[in-house]
Amino acid sequence: MIHSLFLINASGDIFLEKHWKSVVSRSVCDYFFEAQERASEAENVPPVIPTPHHYLLSVYRHKIFFVAVIQSEVPPLFVIEFLHRVVDTFQDYFGSTNVGDQLPTGQLSVVPWRRTGVKYTNNEAYFDVIEEIDAIIDKSGSTITAEIQGVIDAYVKLTGMPDLTLSFMNPRLLDDVSFHPCVRFKRWESERILSFIPPDGNFRLLSYHVSAQNLVAIPVYVKHNISFRDSSSLGRFEITMGPKQTMGKTVEGVMVTSQMPKSVLNMTLTPSQGTHVFDPVTKLLSWDVGKINPQKLPSLKGSVSLQAGTSKPDENPTINLQFKIQQLAISGLKVNRLDMYGEKYKPFKGIKYMTKAGKFQVRT
Repeated sequence: MIHSLFLINASGDIFLEKHWKSVVSRSVCDYFFEAQERASEAENVPPVIPTPHHYLLSVYRHKIFFVAVIQSEVPPLFVIEFLHRVVDTFQDYFGSTNVGDQLPTGQLSVVPWRRTGVKYTNNEAYFDVIEEIDAIIDKSGSTITAEIQGVIDAYVKLTGMPDLTLSFMNPRLLDDVSFHPCVRFKRWESERILSFIPPDGNFRLLSYHVSAQNLVAIPVYVKHNISFRDSSSLGRFEITMGPKQTMGKTVEGVMVTSQMPKSVLNMTLTPSQGTHVFDPVTKLLSWDVGKINPQKLPSLKGSVSLQAGTSKPDENPTINLQFKIQQLAISGLKVNRLDMYGEKYKPFKGIKYMTKAGKFQVRT
């Protein structure tokens, strides 16, 4: 019923929190703080505050707000009565009528995803923007569908309790954003800035989606000539590929696979670079291209042997691509700056980008 419980002092510090099921970001309390600012006195803060995804129910006793986070509608008096029982328990435990004087202050704030007392000789924070592009290209080279799934992975080794902000040149590109609980969602909603106290070590800061409505750029192209004749047991296979919209970055790790028709017996092909294998049992053609040199585009050309007496295949094979491009986010997403507050040292900071193929198909 109650998803999370926050204890907030009169100064607006969240000094204690408890979560059941999963962690709810502290940013949900921003709605409570707004109501607190509008109220003339602490006792006038509304006991029930609706938010887009939660309800905040609170009581104010002994100079402390006890704020419960609810995700579904429940009888509010039931929750409020529970909160009063929690206060009574605190009072019995601390043996004082003024619990606020006994509990720790906001300076001893508990961040559930970060351990206290973190210390490092080398303070560093690195972020990897990784985008995976899914696309289907028709035989004329036009894009049928294209979308990008992206993530920002972090590696943070910082002393103390750093407070980071990460801003983008073009944050409006991002759709369907999913955040780590450390991100203050309300600030993202209002300013499109990521503000957070990071976990220690490796974690996924956010994942996002870029749809075709944003005109997803296609980083590579494939020229192909695959043909079979009705009256012949031979066919022709030619493909050439090159970079398309890569901002001058190198396309590397290129792998081409194609499931050939069942009537194909063998393939005699010559690559301009890399190595290729055709399996006559599974009918799978694999070509390990490597890097694409724009001055000398890779190609694979040769003949196809078909079973004698069979008609030509009804459909040409589909070409599947795997590739990666370092230091490029194909969506155009670019980090503007990364700032740190709350600590006096200067950390090492770095941002890396990478684009790779997801389900990338070219129809022939």
